[in-house]
Amino acid sequence: MNEALIRSLTPSVLAVHVPRGADFAAAEDAVQDALVEAVRGWSADPPRDAKGWLVTVAWRKFLDATRSDAARRRREDRVEEEPAPGPAPAVDDTLQLYFLCAHPSLTPSSAVALTLRAVGGLTTRQIAQAYLVPEATMAQRISRAKRTVSDVRFDQPGDVATVLRVLYLVFNEGYSGDVDLSAEAIRLTRQLAARIDHPEVAGLLALMLLHHARRATRTASDGSLVPLAEQDRARWDTGMIAEGVAILQAALARDRLGEFQAQAAIAALHADAPTVEETDWVQILEWYDELVRLTDSPVVRLNRVVAVGEADGPRAGLAALAELNDSAPNSVSRGSPMPRHTAVAAYLHERDGDLATAARLYAEAAHQAPNLAERDYLTRQAARLNTLRRG
Repeated sequence: MNEALIRSLTPSVLAVHVPRGADFAAAEDAVQDALVEAVRGWSADPPRDAKGWLVTVAWRKFLDATRSDAARRRREDRVEEEPAPGPAPAVDDTLQLYFLCAHPSLTPSSAVALTLRAVGGLTTRQIAQAYLVPEATMAQRISRAKRTVSDVRFDQPGDVATVLRVLYLVFNEGYSGDVDLSAEAIRLTRQLAARIDHPEVAGLLALMLLHHARRATRTASDGSLVPLAEQDRARWDTGMIAEGVAILQAALARDRLGEFQAQAAIAALHADAPTVEETDWVQILEWYDELVRLTDSPVVRLNRVVAVGEADGPRAGLAALAELNDSAPNSVSRGSPMPRHTAVAAYLHERDGDLATAARLYAEAAHQAPNLAERDYLTRQAARLNTLRRG
């Protein structure tokens, strides 16, 4: 039994049933029941047409599950629409399924969970393990999400940008439980790219590949964080980098720049540098200027400050940071700095030779860190500088 094949067929099988008038929640349950039956029975006797088998079994399970008084009145009509034996229909509405699972009425967490379940074919247990929540909690989240979109017309135009944000959320969750969410996000984005010709879809896929190529070097054997400048570039996946760069170049050639393409261009410049000293920070800064123009995001502006410090020197970086503070007083001067702001300040002060200020800021940044790995890394940076000052 090929579990990867079954999961890859999940969205197209579900997409066959919803346009026929099946309620999305009921249809999704029926497809999941068919998948369970496939897992149990295919190892002994796999069907010749896997998708056709799943479509037929899922439709029958949907009919079985809807034999209420109201359903019985419509039963004859629905039986007439039952898929005929033989190859599954060539029409693929999977793209609409992506849009439905990323519908604006859903919260980000619900959209992610529903996408992984309905498009990714993961079980509720697998999704719950990946997000470190009880299975019952995840089941409730998915059920609420299905109810929320149950009345959405399946043929309504979708928002590609919303789908991409959901997929990027999945990618950034990384690895937890028995599911590699980063790899799953790449698989789903590849699947989306095969169904829609859009430069930002290609940009996101390129960005994911370029980041994923460095995955093995991001943490040490003890689990501690390894920053980009200290990673062993010989261990980066050059094949994945080459694929990401090729996809990005094709997207950029269409001259329809978007934020994911700009982010991928920055990642490509980092990946292209044989050593950290050979990084083309001037080009990276130019791409950050484009990204600021596209998004005007405070996080992007902070990342641009780092690029300024590398391209033009730490004093220029500190000046850019001061300008950022002046332009966003509500987020910085009132005691709630944006994530990584203090760490960036510490790094620039260290580059400028002010070790005392840098050590103090690294310690402050450690207290603000969003996770244990970053906190430990920043604490070690503060301790390193304090040792240098005493020595």
